[in-house]
Amino acid sequence: MRSYTLIHQLISMVEDFEKRNEEKELSMQDFAGFFMTRMQESPEQVIAFDERFGSQEDRAQQMAFQVDNTIGRLFIYLSRYAKSYIKKALEGTPLQTAEDFTCLAILLTHDHLSKSELITRNIQEKTSGTEVIRRLLAGGLAAQWDDENDKRGKRISITEKGKELLYRVFEDMNFVGKMISGNLTPPEKLTLQYLLQKLESFHYNLHETKSISGKDDLKLIAGAL
Repeated sequence: MRSYTLIHQLISMVEDFEKRNEEKELSMQDFAGFFMTRMQESPEQVIAFDERFGSQEDRAQQMAFQVDNTIGRLFIYLSRYAKSYIKKALEGTPLQTAEDFTCLAILLTHDHLSKSELITRNIQEKTSGTEVIRRLLAGGLAAQWDDENDKRGKRISITEKGKELLYRVFEDMNFVGKMISGNLTPPEKLTLQYLLQKLESFHYNLHETKSISGKDDLKLIAGAL
């Protein structure tokens, strides 16, 4: 039972707390401070639970529930929930995916961009980014022309049709934002926003500089963190 495991962990921690403070009158405030200190010292020892997991393969479970892996898994889950909400918000519009929406939104705030700039800012691979641009052009939501400074390149901008569509979609996307932040309190939302922005800045820098081209780069950078 999950509750038994949690209670056992708490009892063990209380026993450790008592041993370290044998001569002192104990209080909940003192234990709370001790608990937070322990979590900061050994965050990998925090046991999380995921109802999707079974009870087999203890070794795999231990690896899965390490704090870094748990954070990564939760990001994946949340991104899938977000995509499902966005898909519903885009029903009845020419926009097929979240990437179509974000690509058009990026164009809205620029006079024009090159294809490569747009794909990079939309955080996509060249193939999938090119397909998104193709759909926007075919739907008359974006326009392209030859780049005067690059004979092989194209410049892209949003059309009036694209702007009109986007402002209609923004209304439904507001509900998506509220769904994604869910039942967090206003202070929790601000804390999460700060932490996510810190992470996004870290990853966007790696994305822009193309720092990770393969497994070796991944190991090298992760190992230095």
